[in-house]
Amino acid sequence: QVQLVESGGGLVQPGGSLRLSCAAPGSIFSISVMGWYRQAPGKQRELVATITNGGSTNYADSVKDRFTISRDNAKNTVYLQMNSLKAEDTAVYLCNANRPHSVIGRYNYWGQGTQVTVSS
Repeated sequence: QVQLVESGGGLVQPGGSLRLSCAAPGSIFSISVMGWYRQAPGKQRELVATITNGGSTNYADSVKDRFTISRDNAKNTVYLQMNSLKAEDTAVYLCNANRPHSVIGRYNYWGQGTQVTVSS
């Protein structure tokens, strides 16, 4: 069972910052596109940001210019720096590793999720 271990969630005031971390096994991390998704109560899971093993990034429009995804290939860890947080950023944030699969093309691993609550 592959485990993605997330940390860094919590309660923050509007306008504040948080940094999420996600550690993955090296054999998975090195070949995966790493990403962060989020799911708010009553809403569908949505993409927040992804980063390839070459460092190319992609962001949801709602978080562009506020959030930054990065990866440390030596530590097998992906980060999400979240600045200027808004109430609508409140959600469970899930780490994702998307790797090639010889039969189905791509395969996803998920973390257990970490709660981010933005409230005064």
